[in-house]
Amino acid sequence: MTLVGLEKDELDTPSLLIDLDVMERNLSIMADYYKGVNANLRPHIKPHKSPIIAHKQLEAGAIGITCQKLGEAEVMAAAGISEILLANQIANEQKIRRLIGLAKHSNVIVGVDNINNVKQISRAAFKQGVDINVAMEIDAGRCGIQAGKPAVSFAKEIMRCKGLKFSGIWFHKGIRSYKKFEERKRVHFELLKPVMETKDMIEDAGIDVEIVSAGATSTYKITPEVVGITEVQPGCYVFMDHEYKSIEGMESFNCALTILATVISRPSRDRAIIDVGLKSRGSNYTTLIPPLVKDIEGIEVTGFSAEHGHLKLKSPSKELDVGDKLELIPSNCDTTVNMYDEYIGIRDNRVEVIWPISARGKTQ
Repeated sequence: MTLVGLEKDELDTPSLLIDLDVMERNLSIMADYYKGVNANLRPHIKPHKSPIIAHKQLEAGAIGITCQKLGEAEVMAAAGISEILLANQIANEQKIRRLIGLAKHSNVIVGVDNINNVKQISRAAFKQGVDINVAMEIDAGRCGIQAGKPAVSFAKEIMRCKGLKFSGIWFHKGIRSYKKFEERKRVHFELLKPVMETKDMIEDAGIDVEIVSAGATSTYKITPEVVGITEVQPGCYVFMDHEYKSIEGMESFNCALTILATVISRPSRDRAIIDVGLKSRGSNYTTLIPPLVKDIEGIEVTGFSAEHGHLKLKSPSKELDVGDKLELIPSNCDTTVNMYDEYIGIRDNRVEVIWPISARGKTQ
């Protein structure tokens, strides 16, 4: 039985829904903004993991995409997406072989921060007669090489390696915890100052820096103001989880992703249980912020077990009976999406499309 054409309330649960109108507005807002600034849009696909949505981003004006995992990049390349920044390190022989294969079918740029790893990629690429684009990650507290002289020395070593093309540098530091726009701007500018100084130092050493890639949804209006930034990597704007929505500067975007759930028990007057647990909600890896119940006031999500979600009812604006359905707005879209095989696209309260989440579960 096809789901297309069904009313939303006719769907089984849990189901992962996209409000197509809201998502399309989010895509347009971001794309329109980047048409007027001196930086390109290279969105991160880890929130949606869908080649269909990635193609929509490209059609709207993005120059390419950013992936976190090699497996994600392979899925995107197989779907005809050729401009890929792989913002991660590829550090074992099996993955390097896959990287070489990917480079034969796409213009992939891979992150590096270690000379032994660089030499390993160089040997494999030269042996296969392939040129691999590499971009060094500047240390932001996770992976990366120290800004300044260490990065310049590293760039020089890359230039001596056969089978490699030095493309530039990239930097990522999540700062969504800074809720106020001006504070976030100040912190982001401070973080990017040594990155841009490093870029200048590398160019002074006679090495071309083609790309300087940085930023996120929380800084989409901040990162392009830095002279020398060539591209920005927002991701969560597509669906806009409610944690992101709560920070200043995100007012233009709305939450497009929800989990459809069913009330399966009313143990007491002030409690309800739904059929969305950790297995279908995912986790929020940054904070303990729970999801929100959409369009019903007076309901608090208090916790999850493996198969159940727990709701506290405080004179809700809609009475809940067993069998009723409601929607949860995720606090973090990345981990929620990774729990599902498909999106159900909703328009005018009916199912319009079913889209596979082709890159979900690609942990390698």
